[in-house]
Amino acid sequence: MTVTAARPSSRVDADHGRALGIAAGDDRPDGFRLLPGPGTTAPLTLREHEELHGPLPKAGPDAVLDALEASGLTGRGGAGFPTARKARAVLTGNGPRVVVGNGAEGEPASAKDKTLLMAAPHLVLDGLQLAARAVRADEAYLYVKADPRLYDVLTSALRERFILGVDDLPVTLVAAPAGFVSGEESAVASSVSGGPALPQPKPPRVFEAGVNGQPTMVNNVETLAHLALIGRHGAAAFREVGHHEQPGRMLFTVSGAVARPTVVEAPVGTTLAAVVAAAGGPNEEVSAVLLGGFHGSWLPWPAVADLEMSNPVLRPMGLAVGAGVVVLLPANVCGVQESARVLSYLAGESAGQCGHCVFGMPRLADAFDLAAAGRSRPAARRIT
Repeated sequence: MTVTAARPSSRVDADHGRALGIAAGDDRPDGFRLLPGPGTTAPLTLREHEELHGPLPKAGPDAVLDALEASGLTGRGGAGFPTARKARAVLTGNGPRVVVGNGAEGEPASAKDKTLLMAAPHLVLDGLQLAARAVRADEAYLYVKADPRLYDVLTSALRERFILGVDDLPVTLVAAPAGFVSGEESAVASSVSGGPALPQPKPPRVFEAGVNGQPTMVNNVETLAHLALIGRHGAAAFREVGHHEQPGRMLFTVSGAVARPTVVEAPVGTTLAAVVAAAGGPNEEVSAVLLGGFHGSWLPWPAVADLEMSNPVLRPMGLAVGAGVVVLLPANVCGVQESARVLSYLAGESAGQCGHCVFGMPRLADAFDLAAAGRSRPAARRIT
């Protein structure tokens, strides 16, 4: 197995970094998991997918929505918004409805969505069909980064499903432009509509007027894969693992100073140390860990190793699980310089729509650069 170099803020190669699927008290069969696990070298075909998970149930819209609500599923794209509440908001809209599976994954330290799509495309597509059923949608889209290998996998999966007639609704594949903001839900709706992949003014919200002005539900692809499992096994089975306020499992992208940078599947509430151990553990001395991605926080390691990875536990401390990004910083790497690199990246990815991003972010990045070089001015020290 090969992976990209283990450097902070570097992304895992989602084509090669395979999920390790730690159990952490959840020893249920593989059919209850998102990823097929170690040893999988190619995407599951539709036949293999249905052998593992069974065919998609023919539950009606109300049954799907009730199961979604009872499950307590929250979004896995970063914000953690309750998925059933999002669906019910879309149902209040007027006119034909739209669902979009969001796999743009603009976060440079995240590879979970691409890993999931490459390994288990049909689980995501099943979830997209159930989401469309729940909100009685007339159109369905899958919005993913414009990666040729990923496109080949998804095109093949969609062709299989068309030939066998397993879908209620045709799915249109849409390429997401590269960029940190291209996965924000209003940017997704704009891009799918043929506009720029940039955040749009609010109101209206996407659930009111999204793709082509229609009520739209945008869900992260991991969220949809969980919905596919809920549809098969029920809400109670989903809630058997995880935190009681944030049930289920989730995917973590673990990179930096670890032995095997990879994507790990674990129950919500698993300790940070257990997630890191599933990626082989630290492979050198570590000083800090980044949680929550490029909008997250550096925390001292190993002082935070026993933290439970769930929003109910982390939020009182001003932290969040986010999209499951975990980056370990080697002790011999300057944390201030790494922060400057993150800030410089974010400054370059600005949508150019507000003064804080256009002017403030570059100044912060410059201040951190100066501080890391030991040349900071008094004003810069006040900023840092």
